[in-house]
Amino acid sequence: MSQVEESIEVGVPVRTAYNQWTQFESFPEFMSGVDRIEQRTDTLTHWVTSVDGVHKEFDAEITEQIPDERVAWTTVGGDARQAGVVTFHRLDDTHTKVMLQMDFHPDGITEKVGDKLGVVQRQTRSDLERFKKFIENRGQETGEWRGTVN
Repeated sequence: MSQVEESIEVGVPVRTAYNQWTQFESFPEFMSGVDRIEQRTDTLTHWVTSVDGVHKEFDAEITEQIPDERVAWTTVGGDARQAGVVTFHRLDDTHTKVMLQMDFHPDGITEKVGDKLGVVQRQTRSDLERFKKFIENRGQETGEWRGTVN
């Protein structure tokens, strides 16, 4: 099992950053390698990814969700094994720190070599930087889901 931790400060209120993060179907707009996400239920999403020629499909279950604070998930079935949490920290009225922690299991030689070379860490950092540009350029979220999952 490997781990990645990254954070970024975004120039939007915590509510805006959190609300956008709950719009999983918009992730392909700022996450590299994510081809499509389908929101199947309030707590279940289906992911289609392609990273360095490796195609994967899997479901992710939201295991904990607290508005303006955190979203945690784990994969269920499919080609990928990972779990993680993203937390939102109010810095002031117009700035938020977004922290992402993820545990994942690289499969196959390509993923294992990429993990050792820090590819996942760099990709995660780049995805957070694209999220920052995405939400700051918009200035508002594309939608929201404010439900709680325990």
